[in-house]
Amino acid sequence: MSHNVGLSLKKRSQISSSVPAFVEFERDRRFTFTELNARCNQTANALLGQAIKPGDRVAILLKNGIEFVESYFATAKIGAVMVPVNWRLVANEIAYILEDSGSKALIYDADFDDTIAQLRDDNDVGVERFIRVNAIASTADIPTYAVDYDRVTQAMPDTEPPVGACDNDLLFIMYTSGTTGRPKGVMHSHHGMLWAELTSMTTSDLRNDDRFLLPMPMFHVGCLNPVSMLVHRGATGVIMRNIDIHLMFKAIEQERITIAMSVPALLQSMLAAPERQQTDMSSIRWIATGACPVPVSLLQAYEKIGIAINQAYGLTESCGPGTLLLPRDAKVKAGSCGKPQMHTEARVVDSKGDDVKPGSGEVGELILAGQHIMLGYWNKPEATEEALKNGWLHTGDLCTIDEDGFITVCDRMKDMIISGGENIYPAELENVLAGCPEVVEAAVIGIESEKWGETPLAIVVPSSGASPTPESLKAYCKQNLAGYKVPQLYELVDALPRNASGKLLKPVLRKQFPGPAPF
Repeated sequence: MSHNVGLSLKKRSQISSSVPAFVEFERDRRFTFTELNARCNQTANALLGQAIKPGDRVAILLKNGIEFVESYFATAKIGAVMVPVNWRLVANEIAYILEDSGSKALIYDADFDDTIAQLRDDNDVGVERFIRVNAIASTADIPTYAVDYDRVTQAMPDTEPPVGACDNDLLFIMYTSGTTGRPKGVMHSHHGMLWAELTSMTTSDLRNDDRFLLPMPMFHVGCLNPVSMLVHRGATGVIMRNIDIHLMFKAIEQERITIAMSVPALLQSMLAAPERQQTDMSSIRWIATGACPVPVSLLQAYEKIGIAINQAYGLTESCGPGTLLLPRDAKVKAGSCGKPQMHTEARVVDSKGDDVKPGSGEVGELILAGQHIMLGYWNKPEATEEALKNGWLHTGDLCTIDEDGFITVCDRMKDMIISGGENIYPAELENVLAGCPEVVEAAVIGIESEKWGETPLAIVVPSSGASPTPESLKAYCKQNLAGYKVPQLYELVDALPRNASGKLLKPVLRKQFPGPAPF
């Protein structure tokens, strides 16, 4: 039988009609599975009314909310391809994604009116339909080039639209930063997401009466996967529009949250927050986290208050699942990213492609296989060929594997920095800094940060006669990069270390600037 992700919602609405599907906490909006399916059908029919056809790309620039969920399942039903956009990006970064994906429509929050206006002024992105979702407190008039989301959806019937895709047809394209400074569109299918859901559900303890707190942004696969999975399982998602620790504690107590999402930096902040002592957190069984290993001291602190931590390793290219370190193993395998999840195969291989010997301490590249692995990179056959070889996804992460099969990440072949759960690629930052009049060249490395896990350090060679300061360099970067990518630390040097062929020697820089960050 063929599979369409949108029809999972239809089926769930028949099985669990009156069960709460999602709660939008800030606005106290609550939707049963039947109500959600009806709204998704209206959205799907509205998109068809806007001349969106199967295979058309529909970009989504939305903060967490029911409209994001509706847009996801609606595009799935009609066979359109969702392109979730990181709303932290600046206008020219968003423009690249819209142009590269060939998005025909953009559904966006009124929060981003200024960004969209700038994007339209500075770029010819080719988007034919702009659909604007009113923000919580927005009073601005709808621009002449946009239509109102509520108006066009509520005018449509809630009958099931014609199904426009299934199985290996594209479901979404999610952009992830590339080592060359240009993001790549990771392609996933309906079939792949189904197996990602099954993999996550069968590895972790997810129950149909769970209430799952979703504070992390849905434009990341780490949150989109749970959104899909909750519908499949019939559990309830509690949506946070923004990461707000005060509201998170309020939601945990009022909504009786049983599972929450986080990243290590947020776990640390929650532990230190005064609200923790005043909040009844007894309903929580476990918290899912990823991005980087959780320090042993943090695991022990949560164990004392009776909350288990599930530590996941995954990638956009794997639709989320990779490996998982379960609480029962964390005490003896702290620092590891665990074992392969259900329906996922993992190997650590040397430069010849042979498995390294478990327990030897030999470092190799982690490669993954499974039905949930990406189809490839959008319009980038060479990059796809480099990443997917003989059915295995080459992660670029250097790892060891012990005699019990637990995998530990040692370094990243592609120099990616993970700061507060966000992927940051040095090449992109270096390209931006190279365009600064005060800079001849720059190198960016990640250094340890107690707060963020890692943080970027920019090592800059100034232009002749220039005297750049951290403030001036930050200001320049802020004009060209999303805020979370902007380096907060800078060092001025006379020259960057290179070998005889001119290759930059980042290992030398890492020894010269070992960190940790002074904040």
